[in-house]
Amino acid sequence: MLRYTLMRLGIFSGCFLALWGLVYVGALPRGLGDSNLLWVLVLSIVVSAPLSFVLLRKVRDEASAEVVAKVERVKGRLDSNRSQEDAL
Repeated sequence: MLRYTLMRLGIFSGCFLALWGLVYVGALPRGLGDSNLLWVLVLSIVVSAPLSFVLLRKVRDEASAEVVAKVERVKGRLDSNRSQEDAL
């Protein structure tokens, strides 16, 4: 899960830097007044979300499989604890 999070953060950072550069050279419009940073952040989120959805599909599936395996182990432990008799 940490690997997926770091890769997603990397995609967001790359989009942010690329979009900041495009705004700096004038290829994209600047925000109104002092909102330039907010404009680039929102645009980076909008661009990086579908990119990470497509590019990180395999990593996301692997992470979810690990989470499902851990949940199943915990359920198994809880079931085995419930089936034990209480000692008086």
